[in-house]
Amino acid sequence: MTAAMANVYKSNSIQTASPAELTLMLYDGAIKFCNIALGAIEKNDIEKANTNIIKAQKIITEFRCTLDFKYPVAQDFDRVYDYIYRRLVEANIHKDAEVLEDALKYIREMRDTWKEVMRLNRAPSGTSQIRYVSAGTPKAASM
Repeated sequence: MTAAMANVYKSNSIQTASPAELTLMLYDGAIKFCNIALGAIEKNDIEKANTNIIKAQKIITEFRCTLDFKYPVAQDFDRVYDYIYRRLVEANIHKDAEVLEDALKYIREMRDTWKEVMRLNRAPSGTSQIRYVSAGTPKAASM
């Protein structure tokens, strides 16, 4: 019963999340999958490492696909996502924890930046003032 309740809660949180919160959830998911893959590499569980690195790659691919290149900042985001993606692929091919840690460092930085953007763009009433150009390129509503 507890697992079922947790699944309902998780489903409800996703369905009721704002675009900013969904983006944060994706960053958190990529971090979680990288951490699972690191543990799997340490235990020489190649299949588990592969599965979780691919999940992280899919999230990064989703971020890249949602970039809106009519905004110049999208090119900067794309370069970072491209680097992260290439590091994930390399980590997966060689099952290299050090390379995976490098990708994870950048994913964490992107997530932390995103959290700060969300914090700075909260209106006094608690509603977000972020206008979503894409998942990867937030713009303040006043821009």
